[in-house]
Amino acid sequence: MLKGFKDFIVRGNVIDLAVAFVVGVAFTAVVTSIVQNIFNPLVAALFKSDSLDDSLILTIGDAQLKFGAVLGAIITFLIVAAVVYFIFVLPLNKMKEHAEARRKAGVVKEHAPATEIDVLTEIRDLLAKNNMRQ
Repeated sequence: MLKGFKDFIVRGNVIDLAVAFVVGVAFTAVVTSIVQNIFNPLVAALFKSDSLDDSLILTIGDAQLKFGAVLGAIITFLIVAAVVYFIFVLPLNKMKEHAEARRKAGVVKEHAPATEIDVLTEIRDLLAKNNMRQ
């Protein structure tokens, strides 16, 4: 029972997820600081308001529609999405493309980790071999 738990914890996906979570939390603090300390003062100067949350407010009776707060959330989302794409997704996609090109050209290092395609091909071949025996 403990061996199964240990195997689960040590599995690469769990560790990758934990690292991603920690980096995400730290990154959120950076993005929040950028929005609060750069974008909010800029918008405040444009709209003569204390912050983005206090600007672009439409009051209807007792209700307040805070379009500035929504705009701040959209700006935060776009910053996060841009950084994730340009820092993580794009470089990883380029690495995968180069690895795939090398694999197709037959230039694979002996100690290179197997790709998903390699593993799936091996499984297919083993299944086909077992089906021929039966």
